[in-house]
Amino acid sequence: MFDYRNNLKRILNQTAGDDKSLRNGLAAIKMILGMADDGAAPEATVKTRDTAVKVDAKQVNLLLSGLADLISTPGDPAAKNTALSAIHRLTFTPNIGASYGKSLSQLEQAIQASNTTKDVINKKIFEQAMQPKEKPVRDYRKGKRYTVIRLLGGCDLINGNNQRVYTLKESQIHSLNLKSGDIVEAVPEENNPNYEATILRVVGFRKLSATEVDKISTFKYAVVQGRTGHLSVSRNIKGQKLRIRGKAVLLPVDSSQFQEGNVQLVDGSIVDLAWYDGDVRLKKNPADAIQLRWIYQVDQPKSKPVIKKKKVKAVQDEVAITKLDMDLHYQRVGIAIGDNQNEAMLEGIVNRYHGIPIPIDAFQGKKKVMENQIKDLDIVILVTAFAAHDSTWNIREFASKYNVKFAVSSSKGYQAFERALYRAAKGFPAYEGNQTIKYETE
Repeated sequence: MFDYRNNLKRILNQTAGDDKSLRNGLAAIKMILGMADDGAAPEATVKTRDTAVKVDAKQVNLLLSGLADLISTPGDPAAKNTALSAIHRLTFTPNIGASYGKSLSQLEQAIQASNTTKDVINKKIFEQAMQPKEKPVRDYRKGKRYTVIRLLGGCDLINGNNQRVYTLKESQIHSLNLKSGDIVEAVPEENNPNYEATILRVVGFRKLSATEVDKISTFKYAVVQGRTGHLSVSRNIKGQKLRIRGKAVLLPVDSSQFQEGNVQLVDGSIVDLAWYDGDVRLKKNPADAIQLRWIYQVDQPKSKPVIKKKKVKAVQDEVAITKLDMDLHYQRVGIAIGDNQNEAMLEGIVNRYHGIPIPIDAFQGKKKVMENQIKDLDIVILVTAFAAHDSTWNIREFASKYNVKFAVSSSKGYQAFERALYRAAKGFPAYEGNQTIKYETE
């Protein structure tokens, strides 16, 4: 007899509570029960009132498999093709068309009408965001030690004889927050011709004399203002003025000054500036001496769409996109998370509220590296589901030391992280716990 038990279990487990899913599941179950018989051969025999019908068990299995996948993922093209192909073959089986033609026709129409829902799309996006990124394989035994000499953009790596060995670009070191004197381990870059070497880790620091390195001043998180062709910088996101040798300066900027990538500056862009303190051009023309060190990739605020409330469905859609009443105003938000896990989704939440997401490797055991990452932040959110235990204490210690707003998300979920971000921005307790916190919405 055709063993239909596992197929029935699979269909029942995949059947949701909506009408369409229930109808598809019921049709599939009826099909199985109608075709079950005592035959043990690959071909099962279905007895009707007047005649015996031989059914290809392989096509039945394909049909059931396609239906199960379609119930689990409505509108899936591969599942639809599998189920429809099996139905067509069964229809041409002798006496099947006469006995089950109407049921097969209804099932075919239901399959063709199956469409991908918004929930399925959101589920796929979430699953993709949850997949951990592959960590590059690095052989730390091959790394050699060099001392960092910071440049206006990027840095030089020098060996023990004070000879320059490699020059790295700003994009390679910006997230490491390196400064002159840091001791790093690096290896030659073989896979990317655009880079000379890759830094493996920061291992120490030594103080350099004034004769070994030129002093560099920086102006971080400066706000670009003006219209295209007439952009300038005078303040940063905290409202502090750009001052050169104690004098306030209005600095014209142009994206062509930025050496890496083809990034266009617009009104509201956030940039880092750097200059050598001893540059004689600072006195006469600061624009010639000051360089754009970095341009942050920040989504510009968009005008809120007008939502027309016509039907109940429109109201439901409006609730689905409800945002918390929060605007980070381009504050730097450190996301303490390990191994880049779930990073894309959490960075998207920060961007949604106009913040600048900066990932922090919470599995990194080096306190010096973690301190350098945290000291220039405005907010740091610790995702305890991904953080190493010893790193948790380090992050709290440095957040307190540098007066960085701090909150904890005990879950890796979207809402838990969003609420932790809200508590930190509003000055509420770091832990939600059992206390009642009112999260205002827009």
